[in-house]
Amino acid sequence: MKTAKTLYWIVTSLTAAFMLLASIPDVLRLPQAVSIFQHLGYPAYLLPFLGTAKTLGIVAILVPGLQRLKEWAYAGLVFDVIGALYSHLSVGDSPSRWMPALIGLVLVGGSYLSYRRQLISQDGPGRVRSASPGDVHNVMSTSRVAVAAGNNPRTVGIR
Repeated sequence: MKTAKTLYWIVTSLTAAFMLLASIPDVLRLPQAVSIFQHLGYPAYLLPFLGTAKTLGIVAILVPGLQRLKEWAYAGLVFDVIGALYSHLSVGDSPSRWMPALIGLVLVGGSYLSYRRQLISQDGPGRVRSASPGDVHNVMSTSRVAVAAGNNPRTVGIR
């Protein structure tokens, strides 16, 4: 469990630093950020909005607890970096221009995966966690066995 938590904080710290360094020019509307946005065909008024959204997403990821908010924050950051990557590829930019978006995607993905792994390693006998595809398969198998035995699958396990 300690290894999963350590890995989570290392990857998440790198992600937070990377995304915050990317959001500061947006919030401040620095000339370099404005020129990149114009090159991609976007209006400059979106810069402060996207920079603020990235910053709030990172804050949500770093604050302990708030599991549902973290999931949404990760989704927002993934949408942001995928949109940036797609935009750079669409205008024919060289790899040196779109590589930061790819690095951001890898970092956010790594942080999310380590977050989920940390949650799974914390699960004990009394903890509630999100359902996984394997859980759905197990419920379906239990229902089939109950029906085959002539029982009502909705009441199997109820005493």
